[in-house]
Amino acid sequence: MNNKPILDVKDIPKPTQWLTLSLQHLFAMFGATILVPYLVGLSPAIALISSGLGTLAFLLITKMQVPAYLGSSFAFIAPVIAAKAAGGPGAAMVGTFLAGLVYGIVALVISKAGHRWIMNLLPPIVVGPVIIVIGLALSGTAVGMAMNNPTGKYSMLHFSAALVTLAATIIFSIYAKKMFSMIPILAGIIVGYIYALIIGIVDFSPVIKAPVFEKPEFMIPFVSYKVKFTWDLVALMVPVAVVTLSEHIGHQLVLSKVVGHDYIKEPGLHRSILGDGTATIISALIGGPPKTTYGENIGVLAITRVYSVYVIAGAAVLAIIFGFIGKVTALISTIPTPVMGGVSILLFGIIASSGLRMLVDSKIDFGDKRNLVISSVILVLGIGGAIVKLPFNIQIQGMALAAIIGVLLNLILPGKQPVEENMFEETESVKNKKTA
Repeated sequence: MNNKPILDVKDIPKPTQWLTLSLQHLFAMFGATILVPYLVGLSPAIALISSGLGTLAFLLITKMQVPAYLGSSFAFIAPVIAAKAAGGPGAAMVGTFLAGLVYGIVALVISKAGHRWIMNLLPPIVVGPVIIVIGLALSGTAVGMAMNNPTGKYSMLHFSAALVTLAATIIFSIYAKKMFSMIPILAGIIVGYIYALIIGIVDFSPVIKAPVFEKPEFMIPFVSYKVKFTWDLVALMVPVAVVTLSEHIGHQLVLSKVVGHDYIKEPGLHRSILGDGTATIISALIGGPPKTTYGENIGVLAITRVYSVYVIAGAAVLAIIFGFIGKVTALISTIPTPVMGGVSILLFGIIASSGLRMLVDSKIDFGDKRNLVISSVILVLGIGGAIVKLPFNIQIQGMALAAIIGVLLNLILPGKQPVEENMFEETESVKNKKTA
């Protein structure tokens, strides 16, 4: 297999080539990035703008060395919904801001103490089951969206739209070639939307009425809402950062292998984590969902062998522009809930399966009672929606509680395995092969 880059990290593409390659990355992240705000009741336009701004901030903080795109995080769907239910959209934004601060604190500690401690704190036996919880805990939401009409009652007509969308997404995921293989979510939504138009469950009038250019409804702290800090928000949002930090590290390791540069060492894990946290804070300040690096875009890098950070920056700029196009925002709002439900069935299942894959790839031995106990407790507490009520009206529930208990069990139970010494050295060997 030829691993030689067509465009390396610092290469600047020609203008027409630049636009095409950036659009490709935009399409790769588009479906998932707009799905998250759709599910939690935030503005898809602001999600696009905040993903663009966050990505540009990430590129600057990582010294224009790490070609990663940052989109909406699925891990925070349940906490954001819970925060909105408890204190409105403003509470969700404050919680998102707090999650971004956690990234900043961890980045500071890593810059002083190195990166191995965080991998010891978040081994696969903890993170894998928590990722499974993230997917399965949302399964009821996906099925409800797929089966019900706007009044909340079962409708076979609406369910058929979900099934067509699901089938199309699966077909594109497995059988599509070239560009379509990178955008199965977006392609599935388009097919589902066309079917929904045919059966008459789409109201296209908002698109006709919408202006071409429109200012999104930004949510600015102290202007759009009162900033209220509570320990409930800390308990709800901060533990989820435990999971997304591990996801971030995994993406950096994969990206290092793809590009052939050890990003854990240079520009350093602390810089990429700080960039991720900064993107999340920017998103919180304008009303968008939390951010994370996107595996979809890493896949585009691997397939195209175009590693240029300028291509990623171009995709970020295009996302910002799309966020101000009223017709695009209105079109997104007309997508029927069952269509998004059909995509969600697959996406949430893939999230759960990725946790299972982490356990398999890490060769976790479930014949070891220690591993069996940790994973079992995390799964039941997380999926079952367990709640711990503490003084001062503090509640820790579901995924957050499962993550905390998992970390504690891993630290307390005997037989803990240390991080392998070569875990972070593997990418350097890839680099040597490519430069040989």
